[in-house]
Amino acid sequence: MLDQSLEENAKKCEIRFKVALLEHQINQREMATKLGTGPQQVNRAIKGDTSPMSRKLRDKMKKILDITDK
Repeated sequence: MLDQSLEENAKKCEIRFKVALLEHQINQREMATKLGTGPQQVNRAIKGDTSPMSRKLRDKMKKILDITDK
């Protein structure tokens, strides 16, 4: 049950970021350049990874992409 909830939240996170990237016409490689990291790390963050680095990157991406927490 808990695993399913985590998976659902990760998927929602991924969709939210991918839509925002499309709206801003930025791809993951460009976002990685803006953040000073690699595209693989951006991809992990977008997919809902819970590591401290991914959380930090998501916070930065939220500011760049004007994403607000609901």
